[in-house]
Amino acid sequence: MDAQGRGRADNIDPADQWVLNPNTGEYELRLAPSAAQSAAPASVPSPRRAASRAATEAPAADPGALPGGPGRDVPGPRRRKAPDEPPPGRRGRKPVKKKAAKGKKILMWTGGTMAFLLVGTAAAAYLYIEHLNDNISSSSTDGAGTGGFSKNKAINLLLIGTDKRTGSGNEGYGDAESVGHADTTILLHVSKDRTNATALSIPRDLIVDIPDCPTEQKDGTTKVIPGEEGKRFNTSLGQQDRTPSCTMRTVTELTGITPDNFMVADFNAVKTLTSAVGGVEVCLAKDIDDKDSHLKLSKGTHLIEGEQALAFVRTRHSVGFGGDLSRIQIQQQFLSALMRKLKSNDTLTDPAKMIKLAEAGTKALTVDSQLDSIGKLKDLGLELGKLNVKNLTFATIPVVDNPAEKVKATVVLDQSAAPAVFQMIRDDVSFTEVAQQAKESKSAAAAEAAARLKGTQSAASEVRVQVMNGGAVAGSAQETLSWLQNDEGVTKSENAGNAPAELANTTLEYGPEQADQARKLAAIMGLSGAALKPGKSVTNSQGLPTMTLTLGKDFKGAGVSLTAPAKAPSAANQSTADKVQCAK
Repeated sequence: MDAQGRGRADNIDPADQWVLNPNTGEYELRLAPSAAQSAAPASVPSPRRAASRAATEAPAADPGALPGGPGRDVPGPRRRKAPDEPPPGRRGRKPVKKKAAKGKKILMWTGGTMAFLLVGTAAAAYLYIEHLNDNISSSSTDGAGTGGFSKNKAINLLLIGTDKRTGSGNEGYGDAESVGHADTTILLHVSKDRTNATALSIPRDLIVDIPDCPTEQKDGTTKVIPGEEGKRFNTSLGQQDRTPSCTMRTVTELTGITPDNFMVADFNAVKTLTSAVGGVEVCLAKDIDDKDSHLKLSKGTHLIEGEQALAFVRTRHSVGFGGDLSRIQIQQQFLSALMRKLKSNDTLTDPAKMIKLAEAGTKALTVDSQLDSIGKLKDLGLELGKLNVKNLTFATIPVVDNPAEKVKATVVLDQSAAPAVFQMIRDDVSFTEVAQQAKESKSAAAAEAAARLKGTQSAASEVRVQVMNGGAVAGSAQETLSWLQNDEGVTKSENAGNAPAELANTTLEYGPEQADQARKLAAIMGLSGAALKPGKSVTNSQGLPTMTLTLGKDFKGAGVSLTAPAKAPSAANQSTADKVQCAK
């Protein structure tokens, strides 16, 4: 028995309890007869419907009473008699039907935000909310996250799809003895201003270093699971009792980005969620008959759901080059199609679909302890709902075949491209050019900063600068000094120790007479125009005017550029969610 039924049979679909009221033209939550006859608390009316039902169901002696018996002191709306009301037995004017409210378009995500849409638009009864809360499973972040997303900051949400076989009907998938892996992992970055987002796929066969993982045990104690070097990324979950918090730590170690929250979905998520929305339309550029994933579809467009949808996202041998990277592309195409379906009006305005989606989403997901209620999920969903799918970019971490293997089975980071992708996300730079150009064109400050980099540059040997540590890792000032002198020819440089205060971002302050030197050092260091601070010079140990380079918390090491690229490298294989693509 669920929290709402109170005597209702377990096999009643919650969506079937929403019926159309012909007097209002809106859907109402109707409990089973047994529930309606029970105590007053069991017949809690859905918000905004109670008043209209009171007007039609209340006895004549007490037109202001609400259904449910005595003790209700909230008056219903008073019915004003029309001047020319027709006598009994004659048909009066038909009641005006209100148009069904158009649901708020909230961005959804498989294995991630499926329940959010329902929260804002269809969860009307308190008892049903409690029922959905009971569906949610949660796990501790063990201090691996930021403490949860914030409304006034960029959001980094880690979405994990595990191949652990749970529930009936999954016998044909995955390893029967496996405790589950991080089989499909996506780092979803949502910009601070909510104009754009990047969904970065992390290949499961990527070789990474898994750090030590302090993990909360069932008895409340903490156990440190030892880290390992040179392991596949997918072993960051499940193996050696690793939890999603360990996958969070591995992502931070790999990218330099600390996730705010995580969500985990198993095989059942794809099956139940696609069925709840009535199927997802996908496109194939060729016939597929994959005996491993059990997918058999002809070339063209298909509406898939349930088992067939799961087979689609798991297929790899029949698409692309037949490996995990090809499967990532087909999964991204599927997610784009699913989001377009979820954003469509036929889903948003269908109460039955929305209730089924809430049921499926809350049962299929495990979230971190900062997202363990419908209220918290709603808040996150409202933030994600501000996005437009055309500014949501799917990308993959740039990788190359592992050079240590004769038979290629794993991949390693493409060091020429991957750091730029990570830096763009860390610096909250949009992968969608149109969105980024629009932001830059509106910023006078950005134009002024860019102008500081334009003009002549002095020779490296003429650059005079003192280096200070203002929040970077200890030893960074001396490391940078050695690099500047030995590798870049900036011989007129010196270590000035620690700065008076810590800075979030690296800065270069210079006097008017040193603008050409500042532009040269900015080019060497990879500093943005915003990092250049026109001001005044100081005196170095030789009594000559010199610039001051203060290494902030954003400093990543000598020789690592501090300027995020304006465009993602082609190796990231990006695409946007608004475009229909056919799997090849």
